[in-house]
Amino acid sequence: MATKSSGTSPDKRRKYDKAFKAEALRLASESRSTQAAARQLGSSPKLLYRWQQAQLVAEVGSEDVARDPEVRALRARLKRAE
Repeated sequence: MATKSSGTSPDKRRKYDKAFKAEALRLASESRSTQAAARQLGSSPKLLYRWQQAQLVAEVGSEDVARDPEVRALRARLKRAE
């Protein structure tokens, strides 16, 4: 039985180094819109959102805490205040 591939082979995926990811996350945090930042970088907004989520999980130490609506609201409020 043959399996259907997702359309992209692993060797055709773009690889991003840590410096690019850090710059992309900085740009997204300073930007009004994550989608606009992704467009400016020429990458997918979905990818940038994934990197932001991974960064948040790394900062708080737990995926459950990172996804907590109260924590998300407080972080958004803090960002606006800064």
